Amino acid sequence: MDAHRSLKSDNTLRQPEVVMAPERLGAMHQNRISFVRYFIRQMAQKKWQVSQYDWQLSPEGYGHAIYRLETQQNHYHLVVFCDEISDEERNDRVIAEKWDVTFALIQGEVDSSLLERLRANVPIQEAGRNPNSALVLARANKSVRVFEHLVSSLAQGEQPDPQQLANVGYILRTTAVYGNGKFGIADFKLLEDNPDFHQSFSAQMCAVYLLREFSLDWIHYLAKQQGGEKATTLHRSLQRYLGVGNATGLGMAPYLINHPCIVDQWMTTREQALGEILDQPFDSAKLPQLSYLLQQAVIHLTQVVTIDDHQRELNKQATEELTSFRKEIANLALERTSDWHAFVELSQDLGLEAQEIILSCVMELYPDIADSYQEKMNGDETLALTSGKKVQDLMHLLESRYRWAIETDFQLPENNYWFWYRSQDKEEPRLGVRGVEAGEERELPLDIGRQVYRLYSALLQSEPQQTLAEFLVLNPQFRGIAKRAWTLGNKVMGDIQMNVLHKGSLPMHLLRCKLAVFGATKFDPRSDRWVQVTFFQGAPLLDEIHDGEWLFPTLPSVAELTEQDPAGEAK
Repeated sequence: MDAHRSLKSDNTLRQPEVVMAPERLGAMHQNRISFVRYFIRQMAQKKWQVSQYDWQLSPEGYGHAIYRLETQQNHYHLVVFCDEISDEERNDRVIAEKWDVTFALIQGEVDSSLLERLRANVPIQEAGRNPNSALVLARANKSVRVFEHLVSSLAQGEQPDPQQLANVGYILRTTAVYGNGKFGIADFKLLEDNPDFHQSFSAQMCAVYLLREFSLDWIHYLAKQQGGEKATTLHRSLQRYLGVGNATGLGMAPYLINHPCIVDQWMTTREQALGEILDQPFDSAKLPQLSYLLQQAVIHLTQVVTIDDHQRELNKQATEELTSFRKEIANLALERTSDWHAFVELSQDLGLEAQEIILSCVMELYPDIADSYQEKMNGDETLALTSGKKVQDLMHLLESRYRWAIETDFQLPENNYWFWYRSQDKEEPRLGVRGVEAGEERELPLDIGRQVYRLYSALLQSEPQQTLAEFLVLNPQFRGIAKRAWTLGNKVMGDIQMNVLHKGSLPMHLLRCKLAVFGATKFDPRSDRWVQVTFFQGAPLLDEIHDGEWLFPTLPSVAELTEQDPAGEAK
């Protein structure tokens, strides 16, 4: 089904054939209930406090630093270790063994004994074993170019070249942020009743946000060490503009396939929030705010630097389309638009990037409605078959919800081109060409489309009135996919409608989807298998936390950079 088709269905939600199409997932953008936005709102509304608790860095910037987070009911510490590594050792892949920075988010106090245990284990990451008071374990590397430019400029009492910052957008770039029980740290079950971090990935978002604060403190400290009294601080608008980078590869894609109920919950929650907002009567008084947000999106896209020709063209197309659409907004108030559904329908001839940006902007117009869905992103991952069902019941469901799979001809070589497997060295997910590359015997069961196709073919050979229980006793190899298909087929959004084995499939669509749910911006594909993004770019700084809008980060204007701050210093 066409991914550009009409937005509206009987229940006011976009249909799963639209939402779960890989091309549209690959055009998603941050929105108001993305995890980073939710986290900052929590900090603002609950008045969480962060302080620099310990700073034991050498004049060269190596050692450790600790930040203390006080919530209404608990306290936590981010423990950061900085080590000297050579340029040759700086590697963003899972196979790396050394990093510029390693860090852990700890629940409770960090005494000298615990600090020494962390010092022995956190810097070696997967090779270490950490206490279960550690909620997050992670590492990051410098953007050496930005880092050195910032320190040298500030040490001389000068502001850096804004364009050099815009080319990258961050000081530190994370290469893995672990949670959920890996390497001895706390399992997510331990956080289910935690009032601070019970929402999925909220502890990880906290650790990354605090790392952003450390990165700014780090460059200011080093500038002071090098420049003494001559050193200055980075303009606050530029501080706000810098986020935390992230390099994500194929390892993220299997998560979306292996946790389908979570993905359904994420997408369903977003669509329900969007559906309620689009049901609101059209209000022309909100058009100036919408126009402003679209303008920010255009500026943001023009400032995104990417080496990927295809993404560059998509950004260019979206900026042109959004510019034209924005110019027409003034006339749209005269249209007979009964609700925001009718308004958004006017964008359906635009590309998917522009369409999804418009939806993210419209969600900002009704913050109270959007925010009412922010606590609904967790989901039950149970896969089960309803008792008493017959073969024909499952067939009807597959014909209704999995037509994308059952109508794929898996006899054709292009539909079986890839196989997914894990490397033997670091368990890193990889893609191999079937029949050509080694590793096929270790193929991962990520081929949901092919499994559904085979299940449907087997069902066709069975009696329609046969019970599913009898069918699965005779065909036990289909038990897993039958439970998955029945469960997801009866959910609102269901499975991602993508044959990941197809020669032309792009794992990038899956990476983009998850990163957008997290709240990433500035998508820069480095190939069709890994991407660089930024988190918390444009987010409020620690001393100005608010729960307002910061949807599309943009480089401060020249006028803004020449203003005076409240203390009277040039910012």
